[in-house]
Amino acid sequence: MKMLSLIVPCYNEQESLPVFYEEVIRVMQEIETEYELLLINDGSSDDTLTIMKRLSEKDSRVMYFSFSRNFGKEAAMYAGFCHAKGDYVAVMDADMQDPPSLLPEMLSIMERGEYDSVATRRVTRKGEPKIRSFFARKFYKLINKISDADIVDGARDFRMMNRDMVTAVVSMCEYNRFSKGIFGWVGFKTYWLPYENVERVAGETKWNFFSLFKYALDGIINFSQVPLSMASWFGIIMTMLSFFVLLFVVIRRAVFGDPVAGWASTICVILFLGGLQLFSIGVMGQYLAKMYLETKKRPHYIIAESNADEVRKIK
Repeated sequence: MKMLSLIVPCYNEQESLPVFYEEVIRVMQEIETEYELLLINDGSSDDTLTIMKRLSEKDSRVMYFSFSRNFGKEAAMYAGFCHAKGDYVAVMDADMQDPPSLLPEMLSIMERGEYDSVATRRVTRKGEPKIRSFFARKFYKLINKISDADIVDGARDFRMMNRDMVTAVVSMCEYNRFSKGIFGWVGFKTYWLPYENVERVAGETKWNFFSLFKYALDGIINFSQVPLSMASWFGIIMTMLSFFVLLFVVIRRAVFGDPVAGWASTICVILFLGGLQLFSIGVMGQYLAKMYLETKKRPHYIIAESNADEVRKIK
């Protein structure tokens, strides 16, 4: 019998984790398959780790990995992929926005052997602020146009993959990770499973507008060189424009003898060009910063505490 590994990144999920665990256990009992539950504590400041330990004491299929600090969801997902031993591996959130009830259907599709992964996508954004939904849709359109990453509108991190695809994802050991882009970049055949948006069962979201904007910006920089090209084109266009303006001024002075007036407009042009230069330098700086972090070769995460070795020794 093949085994399923469930990876659950957690950051301050003390309220939702017990609810999530009970629902997952109920669903997995219906599936009747071997499974392991990998709970990744991403430096939570509440009692999330205590609850993980409690669950692992009463259920030998539960393993917890506790980071030394908050490394972010991407690092937590990567840690889960590195430690998962199942033939199939699924990653999902603990807030119940990734419904465990979809797991049986996802596993059934995977067992047919036609697809390498089953990914979920929200067909509605009910309960989400309209401004966030608007920018989210624009982001998916933009990144699909300017990069080679195939990201479906409404795509979630909630997906199930076979061992080959997990191995491919783990092999991409870059420090600056954007999993939605990585899943699309590695290829493999994916079945998209639509579902209605589900609100959190408890607690508050850790994603505000600024953090989502930063996440989107990281995705664009990680999977596209278009911003760098834009900076170059800005320079070329402004150089050509300034040449024609200079030519116009020279001809006007030679033909009509009019003095060139307008200090205010001159200052505006200087500020405009200066802004473009700073923007271009900022774009290049973002890429340099990413390269700087990559060259350091720092670990994606540091595990301060885990029961995985004990659990697997018993098994």
